[in-house]
Amino acid sequence: MSQDRKIKWLNDRRIIYRRDPINDKPTINTGQYDYYEDGTYECYTLFNSNAKITTYRSLKWHMLVLYYLNEPEMADLDIIHMLKFIAEKENGFVTFFIKQKLLFDMIESVMKLGGNPPKNKIRKVIFKDFSGLDIKEKLSIVGHLIGRSKLEKETIYQCMLDINDKKEKITYRCMAKLLSVSQRTICRHMCDELKLEKQKLNEEI
Repeated sequence: MSQDRKIKWLNDRRIIYRRDPINDKPTINTGQYDYYEDGTYECYTLFNSNAKITTYRSLKWHMLVLYYLNEPEMADLDIIHMLKFIAEKENGFVTFFIKQKLLFDMIESVMKLGGNPPKNKIRKVIFKDFSGLDIKEKLSIVGHLIGRSKLEKETIYQCMLDINDKKEKITYRCMAKLLSVSQRTICRHMCDELKLEKQKLNEEI
């Protein structure tokens, strides 16, 4: 059985690991979602799904985001402690053990590079917490805003997130049913980035 993520440790210390865009303004703002016509890179939602960190590269990215979101309010020693906590397998955030020397080098690199917005996925539709929408309703909104005639990466990615939120395995069959297209269409639009994201989200379900 996988170790439960100790998210309470972060919450008790008021560590920021989620943040909506602060500079980009939504084209449409409702009580259920924000829509960015040109997309936004400013939405950070760490630990929003059941998927855990499975690679060194992903771990470093998570560290860079945590540093970026918390650095203005936290002392360096507290930031280092936070990054070490995330990297320890027994705390439930990663699936692997990391050697102390490698961890030290990674944290040192993050402390030197941190401060600028880390590279992030573009988002067009951001659903608000407790929106009350189910998967079908969310995908209907995404399809209306982005367009069903062109199955964009954002639509597929949102579909995968919604399936994962229900703690269900993401399959081409399930996505095809929700998006009202054929499995072949889904396969044709699954780029390497989406395939990797699908794999990550399905791990630890």
